[in-house]
Amino acid sequence: MKNFSTLLLILLVPLTAYSAPQGKQLYQQNCAACHGDMGKGGVGVPLALASFLDSVSDRYLFTTIREGRPGRVMPSFQDMSDVQVEAIVRYIRSWSKNKAPVYPLQPIKGNSANGKKLYAQHCASCHGADAKGGSGTGVTFSRPRDLPIIAPSLANSGFLAAASDAMIKHTLINGREGTPMNSFSRQGMSDSQVNDIVAYIRSLQHTTTDQKTDKSEPAYIKYESSESMKSTLAALKNAAIGANFRIIREQLFEQGYVEKGKEDSKKIILYFCNFSMLNKALAIDPRVGLFLPCRVTLIEKDGKVSMITVNPSAMSKKFNNAELDKICAEMTGMYRDILEEAAL
Repeated sequence: MKNFSTLLLILLVPLTAYSAPQGKQLYQQNCAACHGDMGKGGVGVPLALASFLDSVSDRYLFTTIREGRPGRVMPSFQDMSDVQVEAIVRYIRSWSKNKAPVYPLQPIKGNSANGKKLYAQHCASCHGADAKGGSGTGVTFSRPRDLPIIAPSLANSGFLAAASDAMIKHTLINGREGTPMNSFSRQGMSDSQVNDIVAYIRSLQHTTTDQKTDKSEPAYIKYESSESMKSTLAALKNAAIGANFRIIREQLFEQGYVEKGKEDSKKIILYFCNFSMLNKALAIDPRVGLFLPCRVTLIEKDGKVSMITVNPSAMSKKFNNAELDKICAEMTGMYRDILEEAAL
């Protein structure tokens, strides 16, 4: 009888109780690397900030996860199911004791022309004259240490899709404690003036020019030389030095992976770096440390030497950072010039 009761209880419990996605686990897998294990921030904004959670709706969080911020660091998670995204939202919301605010979706009427003037006076110094956000990514290397975030881009399709007019107005009126965002109400701004700024920000929805990234970029750059390994390596060094790169070291590709003295001498890695460009890239996004400093792998086979290196433009596309894309495109051009010269 006891076994029958247990079986009956199992059958009566909805299957979703066992199959529902775990928000904490999904957050750890997809969000923690940028926003921190407990939402304290890092590459991404601090989600656990009380003034943030008390001012954003669950709809805002859901849409932000789904749409991301095109051209910025925040990617879109289009492959997640709605149930998975909702589970992450519930987990983020669990960091606050207060209920999620619910905002009406009706547009706020205001004078956008006047709002543009007010924006220039009160908002542009942080969010940029073009409303595309503060300089830098918000990453530790690129923001002042006393700032928890860099002002976000308001002229961004992801932000404008997620934020209702009422939520934007709430943020303007109340500010966001713990961030540089001050309360405009406490500064003496009238309700109609706030409405004008909201109207201007909403008008940016028709002028957003989010970067469309080309996902077809090849992952690596490859050139071939008909010269010997020794001649090709010497030519590669000369080409790198001529392009204002400094040679760091060369090593056998298999070094550390096989017994010393048994490495294949026909596989070599050359490390070199333009430190000025490296520092500039790191200031934009420290994740470029995954593929910088520069390195080229040389492989000799059948009388030819292949020179292979990672394509910075392809790597940058994975980071969803328009500012980084520009310098990585420049790096890709320099890599091609260096390898082409060495292959001549």
